[in-house]
Amino acid sequence: MKIKNIFGGNLNFMSDTELDVIRRKRLQELKKQFGKKAEPEPKDEKAESPQQILNKLFVDRAWEVLNEAKAQYPQAAEYVENTLVKLITEGKLRTGISGEELYGLFIRLGYRVRLQTKISVLEHGKVKSLEDKIKEETM
Repeated sequence: MKIKNIFGGNLNFMSDTELDVIRRKRLQELKKQFGKKAEPEPKDEKAESPQQILNKLFVDRAWEVLNEAKAQYPQAAEYVENTLVKLITEGKLRTGISGEELYGLFIRLGYRVRLQTKISVLEHGKVKSLEDKIKEETM
């Protein structure tokens, strides 16, 4: 459709159907372009398990703390474990994680993880549990 311009020239306008066709083509192109980028990359068959990833940085009693947390607070421990795995795989966490640091993390999140505590006494070159030492003294 041609319309005379007030400045003397002719202006060409497209009809609504022509514009719709162009819009649809452009939309299909964009879908193809972004669809290819959005597809997940094929995972390596030898992908590491979360335990293997965590084992790279867990030191000291970290596994003990995580396992006790899983027994006492399964959902919170699962969330912390998944988050740590994500941070390690993304390279945002590179230093070792000790049991004390992991315990402190659970405390800051509001979960008091109860750990089994054992007190030993060294007496005359022998290691005895506190329970055995008390029994000896009461007899």
